[in-house]
Amino acid sequence: MVDQKVLEAQRWVNSTYGAVPGYQRCAENGVTGWAVMFSLTRALQHELGITTLSDTFGPTTLSRLAERGTIGPGYPYANIVRIAKYGLFCKGYSAGDTSNGTFDNDLYNAVRDLKSNIGFASDGHLPPKIFKAILNMDAYVLLSGGRTEVRDIQRWLNATYINRSTFFVIPCDGHYSRDVQVALMRAIQYQLGIPDDQATGNFGPGTQNGLRNNTVRPGSPAAWVQLFSAACVFNGSVGGLFAEFTSGWDAALGAFVSAFQDFSVLTRTGIGDYATWAQLLVSTGDPDRPASASDTRFHISVPRAQALKAAGYHVVGRYLDEDPWGTLDKEIQPGELEAIFAGGMRVFPISQYAADTVDDFTWSTGYDHALRAHDRAVGYGFNRGTVIYFAVDYDATGEQITSNIIPYFQGIQAGLGTRGKRYVAGVYGSRNVCARVSDEAFARYSFVSGMSWGFSGNLGFPLPANWSFNQIKEFAFDAGGDVFALDRDVSRGNDRGVGRENVGGADSPVDAYLRYVDGLYATAVAYGGDANRRVLEYLRYPTYNGTWSGWETLIGNVDQAWIEHAQAHAPARVESYVDPSLGITVDVDHFGATANAVYLRGDDGRGDFGGWAGDLATFYGEWRSHGEEYASGYAFCADRLAKINVLSSFPLNDLVEDVDGYLVGSAVRDGARIDHAIRDHLTTGHRTRFRQFYANRYGGTVAGVRDAAWNALGGSTADAQLSGLTEAAIRRTGGVCLLPTQLPEAKLEPFLQGYAETIERLSRG
Repeated sequence: MVDQKVLEAQRWVNSTYGAVPGYQRCAENGVTGWAVMFSLTRALQHELGITTLSDTFGPTTLSRLAERGTIGPGYPYANIVRIAKYGLFCKGYSAGDTSNGTFDNDLYNAVRDLKSNIGFASDGHLPPKIFKAILNMDAYVLLSGGRTEVRDIQRWLNATYINRSTFFVIPCDGHYSRDVQVALMRAIQYQLGIPDDQATGNFGPGTQNGLRNNTVRPGSPAAWVQLFSAACVFNGSVGGLFAEFTSGWDAALGAFVSAFQDFSVLTRTGIGDYATWAQLLVSTGDPDRPASASDTRFHISVPRAQALKAAGYHVVGRYLDEDPWGTLDKEIQPGELEAIFAGGMRVFPISQYAADTVDDFTWSTGYDHALRAHDRAVGYGFNRGTVIYFAVDYDATGEQITSNIIPYFQGIQAGLGTRGKRYVAGVYGSRNVCARVSDEAFARYSFVSGMSWGFSGNLGFPLPANWSFNQIKEFAFDAGGDVFALDRDVSRGNDRGVGRENVGGADSPVDAYLRYVDGLYATAVAYGGDANRRVLEYLRYPTYNGTWSGWETLIGNVDQAWIEHAQAHAPARVESYVDPSLGITVDVDHFGATANAVYLRGDDGRGDFGGWAGDLATFYGEWRSHGEEYASGYAFCADRLAKINVLSSFPLNDLVEDVDGYLVGSAVRDGARIDHAIRDHLTTGHRTRFRQFYANRYGGTVAGVRDAAWNALGGSTADAQLSGLTEAAIRRTGGVCLLPTQLPEAKLEPFLQGYAETIERLSRG
């Protein structure tokens, strides 16, 4: 969409400075962006008498501008005033009449509003550092997906440190980023007494030594608690627990620190010790802290495995293969797995072909690499369900992750799918690569390249929620005089790697669950009555039963006599299992409740509410409770629906339980035995679960999904009880908010479309 004031800025700056040597014209399209900001910056430099123009608003530009004095009423340099006005218009501020270069009330008010958003006293004078803040694409208002707590700290940093010579205005958009992380690091360096010109924002020896002597705990000075708690806030949620920005240590901060230390596999001290400071600030954390995992390109013999085990390493990452032109022989060698096991260690497989430039990553190469990795893994005898970590071994930018890395991993998933999804895809890369690939291409676990602390994908990004290994240091390991290069990896323990028991066998991760279902079905048959219904009732009990939960109203309570009989005679309960294609944990009770509702009620509304529609209602409520951060329901779905790493009321595992419950419940409703339906689904049906769900429940169209979602949220139902259950689900996460039927259509429609497009996109996998 063309913004007339932006178009005016583009035309003015091009016509005024087009003939100036070194000036670069911007497109005249009415769309704000870096190009027009760069052109305005070069125009300003020309007005300041600088002859070598550049896109950078650097020290020379800043000092020359300072020589002209603070810009305010009566400022004599008309074109500099015009540049400020046009820059403000490009940032969304109304700066008044641009026909002359007068510093008028409109400009004063625009600068005042800008400074207020940045965190300063709200007067309208324009000093050089604020001018610099105008001529970039940083936002100073809360953006979609941002957090108000993060924005409060951004504004505090600006207000507190703007007078330091090496500190410049940072964004106030609510998003933790590289620039924000560097600003926090500079603030810590100022607090340590490091001179301004040496406060680089890097986690160097001076900063490290200073933090070793500044443990934050109850009673610490307010400034240190503020900086430490800011770092905690920037690192996001830990198991649903968020830190708060504070100047005084309290119980809440202590609880977050303990949870963060557990999450990061640090010694739980409950205070801000050096190891915790380091883990909050850089992707390596303390590279010398204890680590129980490792990876290497070198072969592991029995003596090497024994030496590694004696040094505290329990698992080692090894390569399935290497590039056809490679000469390193880095792949697992014949007999090596047995040597690793004989030495008392486990192994996790890595797949990497080149993977060090953006051109190495396309959908087709991902597909091809998956086939090669699968075949190599089968050759080594790895059992079904083994996680293979596919590598992104360079600093991929956000744009490259979107354009190349995500398609590459989608190709990997497709390739593994054609081989029956025997193996589960993991990802190796920067924090940003790992988080986005996990959320957008469903990599199960993240092997984080933490030791590459300077990667743009590590600076300003928290550790992914699904991290399994964090690579923190490369060093020369000495195995009794046998020296070889080794990477130290912190292991979280959620992926234990492969042991001898995981090689050469036929067991699937779901076999134990399937045997449990077989035994439960046999118990139900012996008991009498509808064995299918009895199995489903037992699977959903006790969570999805009773008045308080709403399930008595929805489809009725379970038969308590049957439950007691099954508890005495059925096999021991299996509460969850690992999905054979995605590697996520599936909760049996949620799946059973969904399948039970579909079996009893089909698609009549109540059947849907027992699964996806009930989760969609709570997800709608969650969106309304985050209305300040997410004006757009579409953006909320894009960021939080069906994700692995994101805290949400409707994560990927919930959707899988809903989809599987629908498919299995429908099959049983159509005459299948429950034990057969579950076995068929978890043997082959899971490979195309989303495609089947999209086609069978929604007719295979985005419009079909959208219409079903609207009806589920109250758009068309004569069932008063179901309407009450839907409202209760919305209120549980949304509190007092407008219901879907009360929301303007233009506001609700993007939310519905976001859900529909998510389902359609998954169906293509």
